[in-house]
Amino acid sequence: MNFFEHQAAARRNASWLVLLFALAVAGIVIAVDLAVWLVFASADPVPGETGAMLVFTSLLTLGVIGLGSLYRIATLRGGGESVALQMGGVAVPEHSSDFHLRRLRNVVEEIAIASGVPMPKLYVLEHEAAINAFAAGYAPSDAVVAVTRGALERLNRDELQGVIAHEFSHVLNGDMRLNIRLMGVLFGILMLAIIGRKVLELGRGRDKNAGAILIAALIAMIVGYIGLFFGRLIKAGVSRSRERLADASAVQFTRQTTGLAGALKKIGGIDEGSKLSHRGDAEEISHMLFGDGVGLRSWFATHPPLLERIRVLEPGFTSDQLARLRLQWHALPPNGLDEDVQMGFAGARTMPSLPPSATEQTVTPAGVVAQVAQPGADDYRAADVIAAHLPEELRALAAQRDRVVPLLLALLLDTQPVVADKQGDEIAARMGKTAAVEARTLQQDAVGSLHPVLRLPLASLAFPVLRRRPRPELDVFLDTVNAMVYADGNVSLFEYCLARLLTVHVRESLDPSRYARFGRRKLSGVHREVTTLLTVVAQCGNTDAETARQAFLAGMLRVLPDQPLSYVPRTDGVLALDDVWVPLDALEPLAKEALVEGITATISHDRRINVAEAELLRTICSVLHCPLPPLLGQQ
Repeated sequence: MNFFEHQAAARRNASWLVLLFALAVAGIVIAVDLAVWLVFASADPVPGETGAMLVFTSLLTLGVIGLGSLYRIATLRGGGESVALQMGGVAVPEHSSDFHLRRLRNVVEEIAIASGVPMPKLYVLEHEAAINAFAAGYAPSDAVVAVTRGALERLNRDELQGVIAHEFSHVLNGDMRLNIRLMGVLFGILMLAIIGRKVLELGRGRDKNAGAILIAALIAMIVGYIGLFFGRLIKAGVSRSRERLADASAVQFTRQTTGLAGALKKIGGIDEGSKLSHRGDAEEISHMLFGDGVGLRSWFATHPPLLERIRVLEPGFTSDQLARLRLQWHALPPNGLDEDVQMGFAGARTMPSLPPSATEQTVTPAGVVAQVAQPGADDYRAADVIAAHLPEELRALAAQRDRVVPLLLALLLDTQPVVADKQGDEIAARMGKTAAVEARTLQQDAVGSLHPVLRLPLASLAFPVLRRRPRPELDVFLDTVNAMVYADGNVSLFEYCLARLLTVHVRESLDPSRYARFGRRKLSGVHREVTTLLTVVAQCGNTDAETARQAFLAGMLRVLPDQPLSYVPRTDGVLALDDVWVPLDALEPLAKEALVEGITATISHDRRINVAEAELLRTICSVLHCPLPPLLGQQ
């Protein structure tokens, strides 16, 4: 199953979740009505009074459930960060003397670069000795990855990489969006149990005349546990199959099973396992966790059995072997950093050079589609090389709150001095002359000579720091970015798309729940937008009109083969794309698959693609939420 099929499955799961939620609500309403009917039937009420009371209690029950869900969804509007903070997470600083945290950041940075998504914010559950982790958020732009202190201390680098790759598969495949919505929805069907329990706690030892209220509270709590039953059943049904897929994706990513298998063995072998100490909160996010954080079994288990997960990775592994490891680690608990030293990770490694800017690769549209959000071992190695070649000076700037904005503006400055001067005037008018001078200096001294393959990764690493800026400053930043695009008609397609990508990521991080939607539009409804995008891409990549027309036709045949294929060059260039992004991003997943094929066919109509063209393709795909690994043609 590729990325687009995963997205389509996630959308179907969302619809299935609505149906299961409706059935759970119906079961709770029926149970409440039955309890009310038994009470009123025994009281010999006035004819018709029981029916009116049943209608009232049904509406009241629906109101309590609905308001509970809406309240919980509202508390989760902040996205992944609100979940991490609820669990007691502590943000990982950009600069830390704690080697465990530096190793975690390095691993996550490499995987973010390899997968083509923005660097997520990192949190550590400092008081959790168990081995566990989760990814939370509505979209990659507001994603948070949290790991327990136990995972940092017990896992070696390979194992930590396997766990993080598992969590990134949830980021890439749309699982996070479903997970966080599941938290909000299920809270509503637990409301009766919560209300009943609270009333009973407050009513103990109070006025004896409150007996009727306490009996009603007891009934509400008992009936509410029907909601708990359905909630656990829904989470288990939604989660188990996706955990198997995430394990498989992590293996595909790292191209080795020992890391992920080793992490699972340590969960089974150490005393703390994967169960979190804050069980109440762990229950709510159990479907998000890497390992079983609560201990539910059978129908209610959110994860496949541990031994089953290990055997998928190592078919010959037995329960006796796990028991021996348990005895070994009980006497001497594992230490991840010591294992790293033994495995040779602590020493310096020789890194190969980056490919020359003029390097060309042979690619096919179907091959690029297969790589979308499906990074492999070659992509991870490429990310390792990219991370090693990013200048330390620029990486340091990307981690500084007061320098990250000028750095990103420098990435957008045109190489032509006349255009850059006009863009500098736009920066000065909105952010002050100092910011304009700093951005221009960075562009001339370091950013302008940056290898093309390093520009998007640098922006990705800077993004978590950027989104911590106050909202008014981010609004000014976005206004400045767009003004730079319109400063002159001579704007390259890459600069335009990078500006658009920054705008998309910042807007989504400011209001993540607003943009958390699965697309539903068909290609037939965006004919004009597809034509415009492929026309502009063909124009920008080909100076000869006939070659551009052929590139355009190659793409259109992939996307809309049954439509009239007329090529009409756009006089407004890249600015013609302003109106296409929102409709195209709203396409259903399988329609996006065809669109990515068409864009690839247009950019590489000669079946070859250079580094600059590859980065353009990656940028366009990122704007459309179809992240590409750093190097094409690797799989």
